[in-house]
Amino acid sequence: MLSNRVKYGIHALLYLYEKRSDSPISAKKIAEAKEIPFKFLENILQELKQSGVITSQRGPAGGYRFLKDPNEVSVASIMRIIDGPIALTTCTSENFYEKCHECVSEKNCEIRHLFRKLREQMLPILEMSIVEMADFK
Repeated sequence: MLSNRVKYGIHALLYLYEKRSDSPISAKKIAEAKEIPFKFLENILQELKQSGVITSQRGPAGGYRFLKDPNEVSVASIMRIIDGPIALTTCTSENFYEKCHECVSEKNCEIRHLFRKLREQMLPILEMSIVEMADFK
């Protein structure tokens, strides 16, 4: 299930992209426009800043803007930054793989095969950039 943190992060980045300008956009303005709890959004924006997706500027005219090219920021990368693995089971994650503790044989595990196939089919869609998502309808 997609967490609210990821949803809010994506909404905030889409807002930054759609309202792009030379001056940064405040967290307060994003929170109000997207109806996101301000303190909650601030924490998410800090995570995105620490990961190098966005940057911030302090002061009365301060706020956030993209550090990376929005064409290079995928939905999958935001999900990983905020929530970690995309895969629904640890044994099907490529970036956060862990063997399931109850698993007897990964090779013969029907659950693993099903969720690996699901991950393989959904990942290309999640690799969509913020720019592509802004145009996605």
